[in-house]
Amino acid sequence: MMNLDREFNFNVKRKRPEEEFEKVSDYFKGDVLVQYANSKNIMRIQEKITKRALELLNVKKKDALILDAGCGAGFAAMYLKEIGYRIVALDIISEFLGFYEINDLNPINSDMCFPPFKPSTFDAIISISALQWIFRDINDKLMHLKLKSLSKSFFRILKPKARVVIQFYPKNKELMERIGKIITEHTNFTGEFIIDNPHRQKKRKIFLLIRKES
Repeated sequence: MMNLDREFNFNVKRKRPEEEFEKVSDYFKGDVLVQYANSKNIMRIQEKITKRALELLNVKKKDALILDAGCGAGFAAMYLKEIGYRIVALDIISEFLGFYEINDLNPINSDMCFPPFKPSTFDAIISISALQWIFRDINDKLMHLKLKSLSKSFFRILKPKARVVIQFYPKNKELMERIGKIITEHTNFTGEFIIDNPHRQKKRKIFLLIRKES
């Protein structure tokens, strides 16, 4: 079970894009997609988050194969490739995968909830700023099913003794708890939430670290 500090609580009042758009592809298109993919600031932020995620992944193999699930324009994947890892970059929005020359990142156009890979393929999985598009309403049955599929799929395609790190932007603590409950109910993952700067909203970063023990 992924427990959270009882004293820790938050509720983000500002609406994020995933609350205003039904699908991620409804938001990331046209000028919005171009501005996002061209943003040096977003690139720097995602690189910083990726460095932190790598600390949590604790990958031992120098040539590890890592899946970047929901890779967007490929900022995290490009950084991981630069420092020597083998990468598969997956995203549901094909325009993202064609924005930069990322053929060496093995780009795959697919839904991260239904990844098209064989069992025990990856040494690690990373996902930056994507999970809030999958699960953002605890009362939505379809979102429950998609998160269940994502959890089981990640468990299946991950090698034994490997880890997943998911950084995301939940609306509140209740959402985090529900995510943890769904994952532990439907897989044998163990894990925890790691929260950097928990009491500073603008600097707060939330990571879900889960492990496949065998």
